[in-house]
Amino acid sequence: MTTRDAGAADALEDWCRVRREVDWSRAGGAEPEASTGSTDGFVTWCEGPVRRRSPVRADRLLSAYAAARGDAAHRAPLTFARLAHWQRLVLGTAEAPFRSGDAYAKGGRERYRLTSHTRADFARCLRDSEERGVPLAARAARTYLDVAFFHPFTDGNARAALLALCFVLAREGVVLHEVGPLQTTRYADDAPGAADLAVLVALLMAGPKRRRAAGPGRSTCPGWR
Repeated sequence: MTTRDAGAADALEDWCRVRREVDWSRAGGAEPEASTGSTDGFVTWCEGPVRRRSPVRADRLLSAYAAARGDAAHRAPLTFARLAHWQRLVLGTAEAPFRSGDAYAKGGRERYRLTSHTRADFARCLRDSEERGVPLAARAARTYLDVAFFHPFTDGNARAALLALCFVLAREGVVLHEVGPLQTTRYADDAPGAADLAVLVALLMAGPKRRRAAGPGRSTCPGWR
């Protein structure tokens, strides 16, 4: 059972501060040329470890991913309504509304407050996924963290964040060759970790050959929870 700490600091406020502090135009360093080969790491992940854990979960994720890829092919904007459509497919539910109260993660230790301006702030952050002057890997990583820390849904926010990241890349015709390396815990107040995520996304965009050439990287890089 999750223990919720009503007195916990507002992790969403921490993330909004970190978001302003990170120089996203430089985050991740020089972006490698993206590889658009046949390997789609999201599909491989769903058909491998996700399906072994739950075939239903895998089928729902693949349905949501197909919807996201279809929206990306039409260069659709990233909005909460679009996220909610994918989330209904992910969860197998008729509705996926924006949360109606504070949200909690990491056993209740991380708290994301809901205020009168949370939804509007989230909408502005999603629009930044198209911000020119910011490298694609950094935009995708920032969008991922926006979804993770605004925590818009009552369930499945990690999956929503991953779909949002893949959508931002897919609008530019790019897929991740792996998603497994994203599966580590990240924290809202970790500015270096946010920048490091952009590095990781750039490497995963480039494919395994470029990843080997770049070296193993730091094992402390935050990733997906």
